[in-house]
Amino acid sequence: MTKSPRLPALDETVLGQSWHFKCGGKGGNQAVAAARAGARTAFVGCVGNDDFGSRLLANLDAAQVDRSRVSIVPMAGSGMSVAMEDASGNYSAVVVSGANQSIQPSQYENLSVRVLLIQNEISSLVTLDAARACKRDNTFVIYNTAPFLPLSDELLHNVDLIVANRVEATDATGIAIASLSDAARAAQALSSYGCNSVVTAGNLGCALCAHRGKPDLIAAVKVKPVSTHGAGDFFCGVVAARIAQGVELADAVSEANISAARFVSCADGVS
Repeated sequence: MTKSPRLPALDETVLGQSWHFKCGGKGGNQAVAAARAGARTAFVGCVGNDDFGSRLLANLDAAQVDRSRVSIVPMAGSGMSVAMEDASGNYSAVVVSGANQSIQPSQYENLSVRVLLIQNEISSLVTLDAARACKRDNTFVIYNTAPFLPLSDELLHNVDLIVANRVEATDATGIAIASLSDAARAAQALSSYGCNSVVTAGNLGCALCAHRGKPDLIAAVKVKPVSTHGAGDFFCGVVAARIAQGVELADAVSEANISAARFVSCADGVS
């Protein structure tokens, strides 16, 4: 991750102040967040036989995430991203999935979990297959639409909750989000696919549309952000943890909203 006064424009080079290594990716961040929230958490994925892979595994170990279903792929590099962060804590990033494109069905067979949390940094075929397999066991499936891909009716048929940030929600629905009311309209549009939906809107808060009913608006907790990088992952991880622990969906989302605010206000997201 690089830090600079502002993010560069097209064709522009900006002098940065510093850079540092930070573990991810989205699935890894979400697993760590769920474990920190007190849920018994397992992670399915792949890393390369490289220094990045060793660091990623150590990060999962430190959070007491079960990584027995993580494979080391000798001939592939670990997934990584280049993230750029400005003085206000806003960021943009490019993600390369790397070894995670090598996930095999045997890694997620017989999972026997209460909640499955999936996103788009792995093969869409694997995402669909894992969702199908878990739904057959009555698992609650959460789909985080990041990085954004066009929505799949086939996948969403196996999803209980879809979580999108304001950019992803706009891509999916065509609704520009400048207020919580806009987020609510987008959440309602997403719920038309037949699943519960949450649209997160950064410092505005989030909107939840449960059971295709009237959306609930959840205002953001006002904090001074240090970094917003990983906030969406943290939000998803806390939601997954609380649902696994038997908390009602609305309460799980409300708590995740508070936890994500705490997360962005702490150095390196340690809340």
